[in-house]
Amino acid sequence: MREVQAGLWHWQAPHPEWTPEQWWPQLVSSYALDDGLRLILFDPLAAPEEILDAAADREPVVVLTAPWHERDAQSLVERLGAPVFTPPPDTADDLVRKYGIAPEEIPEGWHSPDVAWLLKAGGEAHLYGAGDRLPIGIEAFPGRSHNDLVLWIERVSAVVTGDSLVDFGRGFEVPREVLQHGVTRERVVEGLRPLFRCRSRWCFRRTEHRQTVPRSNERFPEADAVRRLEGTPLPFKGWGDGVPPATRR
Repeated sequence: MREVQAGLWHWQAPHPEWTPEQWWPQLVSSYALDDGLRLILFDPLAAPEEILDAAADREPVVVLTAPWHERDAQSLVERLGAPVFTPPPDTADDLVRKYGIAPEEIPEGWHSPDVAWLLKAGGEAHLYGAGDRLPIGIEAFPGRSHNDLVLWIERVSAVVTGDSLVDFGRGFEVPREVLQHGVTRERVVEGLRPLFRCRSRWCFRRTEHRQTVPRSNERFPEADAVRRLEGTPLPFKGWGDGVPPATRR
């Protein structure tokens, strides 16, 4: 575990369902934020006890970037009584739209097992989507799908991503493995553009974290990702605060 700055932690743990055939590394990341009132756990897996001890003096909250990142959420709800903020799980319609599965191939009454325990009165659930501002100081941006999102935490100038934007040692990228039926990298990149206006100091993704200290006219890490994916430079210099005029607000 590493305290990135006061009240902001990052740690990694081996995913229990990982196999050598998986496209993603065995070690996955989780994060925690103490905002003075709440202890917010992001995609938590094997949270260190010293982190959980802080919940005694804070309101514990679990935030998932995607419903399939539930990991230890259920045990934390049972232990701490924490509410859970999560994007909605897939529906039968999502199987058709995201994976191109024919409707007649989907079992009648099918429901995703993701966070099923939570939605069946197993805890305090708060569903959210892109464009929502959560009452805990977090703003949700679109990722590769309606339930795989990118989060902006203004209080600590940090970005937390799910599977939409990763760094597995090759720099920021939208991995081809996560692109679903009809979804292109260009579409995902376009959804990330509003993050340009956020003066991010930290960008946390699935397996690693990197410190960035943006200054006037300096590219943000999200912008570097877009530039790399598009294969063309983004003319940030001359825009004053480093934000394209079309995205300022």
